Parts: sequence; C-alpha cells; structure tokens
Amino acid sequence: MQIETHGQQLEVTPALRDYVETRFERLGRHFEHPCQIRVQLGLDKPDHKAEATVSLSGRTLHADANAQDMYAAIDLLADKLDRLLLKQKERMVDHHRGEGIAHVGTAD
Repeated sequence: MQIETHGQQLEVTPALRDYVETRFERLGRHFEHPCQIRVQLGLDKPDHKAEATVSLSGRTLHADANAQDMYAAIDLLADKLDRLLLKQKERMVDHHRGEGIAHVGTAD
C-alpha cells in the first residue's frame, strides 16, 4: 500500500506523516491487491480537515472529515475509510454470491 500525504496551508510534519501511516496501515487488510491512498490535510477554519482518495483496481473511493484537532480529523477519516472499504468489499462478495444463487435456482 502506498500512502501519499500532502498539506494545504499546512506543513506536514514527520509526526503527522507517521500518524497518518500508522492509522491507514490497517486499511490494507481489506484487499489483497495493492492500493494507493492520497491524504490531503488542511485548515478549514476553525476546523482541521482531512481528505483521502483511495485508488483500488477499477474503483476510486473518497472520504473527508473535519474536527477541532488534526489528529482527531485523521482518526475520523481512517474510520470512515474503513467503513467504506468494508462496504465495497461486501458489494463485491454479494455480487458474486447472488450470481451463483441465480444459476442454481434456474437449473431446477
């Protein structure tokens, strides 16, 4: 998994970059294929804003989060992306299972 971290009106410190990487590492467990995550951190006064775009094979997911603190915004964003990736994975699994059930029902 490749994670790019960029700042908008904000300098991304090594501590912020490390925090983003540790929080987003767990997202790689959902898919076996390599994915790319682009994280944009910025100030949206008075809040801090974190946005991320995940590029999977054939799919792009986007999420954003606002909070009073940048670390809290990163936490919210990681949780949102975790839910989005789980939902995407369920769609893929359900799609294939539904197709198999339809074929079994028509064979009778």
